[in-house]
Amino acid sequence: MKNWSYLLVFVLLLSCKSKAVLVDTNTTKDDSANEKIMSSKKIIQNHYDNKNEFSTLYIRSSAKYKDDNQSQNVSAEIKIKKDEKILVSIRFLGITMAKALITPSQVKYYEKMNGTYFEGDYQSLSQWLGTDLDFIKIQNMLLGEPIDDMTKANYTTVSIDKFYKLNNVENDTEKSFSFETEKYLLKKQQIVQAEKQRMFEVNYSNFQEYTNSFLPSNLFINAVQKKGKTEISIDYNSITLNEDLSFPYSVPNGYDRIFIK
Repeated sequence: MKNWSYLLVFVLLLSCKSKAVLVDTNTTKDDSANEKIMSSKKIIQNHYDNKNEFSTLYIRSSAKYKDDNQSQNVSAEIKIKKDEKILVSIRFLGITMAKALITPSQVKYYEKMNGTYFEGDYQSLSQWLGTDLDFIKIQNMLLGEPIDDMTKANYTTVSIDKFYKLNNVENDTEKSFSFETEKYLLKKQQIVQAEKQRMFEVNYSNFQEYTNSFLPSNLFINAVQKKGKTEISIDYNSITLNEDLSFPYSVPNGYDRIFIK
């Protein structure tokens, strides 16, 4: 159960820094069909035309964690007040084992097994993970959105089966985003740092349509680092939109604060 405290940081906060430098091609040829395909800018525009208009989300989910040594199953409750805060509660057999409160300026979490808690800003976590972090990236990952604002970068485009794959590369970091061709919903986002033997990938197999929103039904995270491989699957069992939600968070008495150096 100890790993779920790290999961709260790892799953919700992991992303890689990037400033795209590739030149966009307005049209790209599909080698298999030898036909022109849509430009990356148009694909991105079509994706962002899918509005996610809500004030709050309440997600009840089940999650499975697996690494090279063990696997664990828990339930996870995720509350989102759009662009303001996210509360994640991890439960095992109905008992809250860990909780995280994430805001644009701060990250807090505690875990019961070791009786520890963390409070800090994104700078300390960014230095620890070697990545650039912010609240919007975390929120986007949970909502099935690209972790980056794709309107601020240039991408090359490849057509693969029924998907458009957009790529950019800077230094040792390669990012790719795959969209289905019907509604341009995100199906996969991947970050690869080959020299550091690091890969982070999120897959979205299905989306559910709600009033003014398309939201994922599940997400599957695959992360590879030098120390090993981690897989996390999260199934959204139910989603409720635009309810009045509370975001209770308080560290139990007697817990020890940990610091990230």
